[in-house]
Amino acid sequence: MTNDDKNLNVWEPTTTLPMLHLRAKLLANIRQFFAERDVLEVETPLLCQTTVTDPHLHSFQTQYCLDNKLQAQTLYLQTSPEFAMKRLLAAGSGPIYQIFKAFRNHGESGRYHNPEFSLLEWYRPGYNHHQLMDEVEVLLKKWLNCEAAQRLSYAEVFQRYLDIDPHQLSIETLKRIMLRLGFTTENFALTHQADYLNFLMAHVIEPQLPPHLIFIYDYPTTLAALAKIRSGNPAVAERFEVYFQRIELANGFHELNDAREQQQRFQEDKLARTRYGYSQVPIDNFLLAALTHGLPDCSGVALGLDRLLMLIAKANEISEVISFPIQRA
Repeated sequence: MTNDDKNLNVWEPTTTLPMLHLRAKLLANIRQFFAERDVLEVETPLLCQTTVTDPHLHSFQTQYCLDNKLQAQTLYLQTSPEFAMKRLLAAGSGPIYQIFKAFRNHGESGRYHNPEFSLLEWYRPGYNHHQLMDEVEVLLKKWLNCEAAQRLSYAEVFQRYLDIDPHQLSIETLKRIMLRLGFTTENFALTHQADYLNFLMAHVIEPQLPPHLIFIYDYPTTLAALAKIRSGNPAVAERFEVYFQRIELANGFHELNDAREQQQRFQEDKLARTRYGYSQVPIDNFLLAALTHGLPDCSGVALGLDRLLMLIAKANEISEVISFPIQRA
């Protein structure tokens, strides 16, 4: 077959008709799941004036022409609906969920990644992160046909697989651990404790996780992201991640609702973006105003629907469960 013959087929979807039906069934089931629990389905903008400041996430930008003079305003495709959904919560929405198209730039293409992907995100006022884990488990067990989840703290995972306490590690100790494991630290852009911990989780621990459903919770404060920090010895971020067959499926928080603390974290993100050489993005003052008004105590989670569908269907590539990946979009 010549290259020209191959190119004749690039118009075709990479998924199948049975997979389209399975996706539709999954979405209908999700809507039924939340309807039975009186959780309201909402929609929020894909295009916003601001975006996430997290230095590990990169947004697509576009230009909106304001008038006939072609004055342009920069808008951002959202990496998740989190900020806008929190504004709805602050306005009194009660429990809400959204099935959302999310967008992430910079290398987000591969076996488990596509720069445009589907997220299920929901928020539960009055829930802590353990209560939300209970609900996530109910939803996942229904579709994955798996046993009850194993739950381990972040510290327990690091102690089990690396025999170290992740809450009590200096940069020098982390460098020695990396060298002991055969990694040359100069080859990686690792400058802070969070960088090293993320690297060890992704490259050492995740490949060793059991294949069954597992929740990892209570992260070091350097990995708090948008989670509340619970005081103690050590203090921990009330955050969790969910894995099945060693694939990360979801990321959840007992949500930070302190406007001053959120402002400080935004500023820390901006400093980190400068340190990594990434472009700056504007802080979401709409979110800060909503937090100042009052975000109810709540927990929220974002779950990757394409990855979930891969696991349900036992697919090997994300392209098998989406109609047109970026190469054919």
